[in-house]
Amino acid sequence: MAELVKSDSSMLGRKNLNKTSLLSFAIAASCTAAAGVTLAGRRFKAEAMKVFNINGATLSLALYTDVNNSKELLESMQAGTLEPEVAFLNALLIPDVFPLLAAAHKTLVAKSRDSLTTRTLHSELVYNYSGSKHISESLKRCGISDNTTYILAARFDATPDEHYKISAPELGVSSLADAITCRIASRDAL
Repeated sequence: MAELVKSDSSMLGRKNLNKTSLLSFAIAASCTAAAGVTLAGRRFKAEAMKVFNINGATLSLALYTDVNNSKELLESMQAGTLEPEVAFLNALLIPDVFPLLAAAHKTLVAKSRDSLTTRTLHSELVYNYSGSKHISESLKRCGISDNTTYILAARFDATPDEHYKISAPELGVSSLADAITCRIASRDAL
C-alpha cells in the first residue's frame, strides 16, 4: 500500500482540493510520489495520503486545505450521488489519527455484525468518531459543513484498479505502481 509521501508535524501532509481530486483521491493513494493522475484536465499528485490496515481492511486518508467547494461536496454526499463513497470529516476536530482509527475499527466491527447504525459504511465512520448517540448531530458536528475549508477524506478499501482497470495477469508481471505509472506515461501517446 501507499506510504506517507510527504508529511509535516501533524498526522498527514496537506493538499489543496478540487472536486475531481477529492472524489478520486483513492486512486492516487497507491501511486508513488513521482506518479500522478490527470482527471478532467487537472493534475493530481499523491502528496498527502496515508493508508492504514485495520483487521484486513484498509482505510485511506487524505488531508485537504483551502477547500472552496465543500457545499457542493456536502450536497452530493447528502443526495447519495457521491462516487466513490467517501467520508468527509472536519479536520479541525481531529487532533491525531489514533481516535479516527478507533472509530474505523468500531465501524468495521459493526459492518461485520450487520449492525450499522447509519445508511453507509462511511457515514458510520463519521458517526462513530463523534461519540454522540444522535446520527444527525454526529454528522453535523464532525462532518463537513457548507463552509468547511479543512477536510480529512477517508475511504475504506480503496483500490486504484477500479479506475485503471488493471488485470490480474498484468499485476503478475509488474507492480501496481508500475502499471499505474505506465498508464500515466502512455496516456498522451494513445
